[in-house]
Amino acid sequence: MNADAITIRNLDPGDEAQWAALYRRYAAFYEVDIDDAALRRTWSWLMRPEHPEEGVVAETASGELVGLAHYRPFPKPLLGRDAGYLDDLYVAAGHRGLGIGRGLIAAVASIAHARGWPLLRWITARDNHDARRLYDGVARATDWVSYDLKPGGYGGVARS
Repeated sequence: MNADAITIRNLDPGDEAQWAALYRRYAAFYEVDIDDAALRRTWSWLMRPEHPEEGVVAETASGELVGLAHYRPFPKPLLGRDAGYLDDLYVAAGHRGLGIGRGLIAAVASIAHARGWPLLRWITARDNHDARRLYDGVARATDWVSYDLKPGGYGGVARS
């Protein structure tokens, strides 16, 4: 199979079962044990027009979903406008290296351009070398470092 046999399209309500299977594999790749409630909530976000999270999928000619991308606007206060954020990108094993990931990014980039977003941003694991090879070919890696803070565990430690 090649990327020419793949269609990139918006998620559809009929995609739920295949999307859920793909999203579980994506979560497993990142060693996240996603429960059914979180899966249902994420799907509901993707299906509600008033929620900012949206998605596209990669579909084979036989109707099998083999990739997904979730994205949303995020505010850029210094620019006074929204930009795009690619939350999730996944291509099923056995379909990687065929240009599907690049096609999913291109589809989201096209949406970002149509909406006037000045950039599309995403993160990946430092050791996700396969993904980084793709990303290095389509975007510029930044010097920014990402931090996560669990609000309930914040101890208010100050630097001197």
